[in-house]
Amino acid sequence: MTPPISDGVSAPAFRTGIGVDAHAFSLDRNRQMWLAGLHWPNEIGVEAHSDGDVVAHAICDALFAAAGLGDLGSNFGTDRPEYASVSGAQLLAQTLKLITTAGYAISNVSVQVIGNRPKLGARRNDAQAALCAALDGADVSLSATTTDGLGFTGEGKGLAAIASALIYKLS
Repeated sequence: MTPPISDGVSAPAFRTGIGVDAHAFSLDRNRQMWLAGLHWPNEIGVEAHSDGDVVAHAICDALFAAAGLGDLGSNFGTDRPEYASVSGAQLLAQTLKLITTAGYAISNVSVQVIGNRPKLGARRNDAQAALCAALDGADVSLSATTTDGLGFTGEGKGLAAIASALIYKLS
């Protein structure tokens, strides 16, 4: 979404934020995998207070950082039982409400998954659609990479995501 320019001369006040999240794969083979707003039925999920959707969590952190509203932990922390097992899509929707209440709108979000599995390629369009829907139609782009065997993601021990968000002040 492109922000409006009210008088043809002044530009809107843009703000950027970066968010990162990482979780280890669960030892519980029954733990469901949720990633980028989608359920991945043939994958083992990650350990987390919520559903562990690292993509959603990284986006929330990027949006909170851009708006100056803290981070995932200060807004939906493990000390808040109402967020136990909550979905990433619900956290994204609640984050959108918080940044909108603070007077901001999303210009766009970009997020990259870092890990060996699951492979996003075949479901990328569905994942982007789910993320866009959770953010009420905001533009979201999704990419993925491995780390060529380096670090905990490369060793197959977990997943990480990094997101950047561009928001603007509503007039």
